[in-house]
Amino acid sequence: MHSASDIEKAIRAAAKPEKVKVLSGFFKTDKGKYGEGDVFIGIPVPVTRSIIKQYLDTPLDQLEILLHNPVHELRMAALLCMVEQYKKASPEKREAIYRAYLSNTTHINNWDLVDLSAAQIVGAYLECRDHTPLYRLAQSSLLWEQRISIVATWQWIRKDHYDDTLAIADILLHHPHDLIQKAVGWMLREVGKRDKARLCHFLEIRYRDMPRTMLRYAIEKFSPEERAFYMKK
Repeated sequence: MHSASDIEKAIRAAAKPEKVKVLSGFFKTDKGKYGEGDVFIGIPVPVTRSIIKQYLDTPLDQLEILLHNPVHELRMAALLCMVEQYKKASPEKREAIYRAYLSNTTHINNWDLVDLSAAQIVGAYLECRDHTPLYRLAQSSLLWEQRISIVATWQWIRKDHYDDTLAIADILLHHPHDLIQKAVGWMLREVGKRDKARLCHFLEIRYRDMPRTMLRYAIEKFSPEERAFYMKK
């Protein structure tokens, strides 16, 4: 079995220092921004995915160590390992991965980390269980838990179950942060791609008061005429 340090060595060996400035700017690491303090070493996600294929036998406790690392790409590696392990895990192991994930949300602290793991772990685990934990996350004071709550429902949207997406969108409807507005709009758009009438019904009494960023994301696939209609207050 491999360890956290094995993965760290492999990831650091693939670092591209010339990419650090671009990634740091893209993920808003400046003082006062949502990614303040996040450290990048310059590795694209596809490269990280390729590397972790060799380390899928890494024990969960070692992945948690990696998830506490200040380097963004190492936290990403830990999460991608957890996602891959979850796919083939026993029910007991899946529960352990889910619980480890929710115990470490303060380290799942950028939008890409959430978006590449929330549906695959939280959404997948809760799919046939009580969905109450998702509503607790939606009402959390932690930005990343709020984003997890809505993005996790992507797992269910893919199977044409929209009720929780729309209910959590209502909870987050007037959220002031654009990262939540974009995530909610994105999931609403996913609903609309499968059931446009359901999305239009949701928007009918809400579109005038929704943050414009959220609304733009939600109606992105609509015709120009439809978008113009909804964007009018």
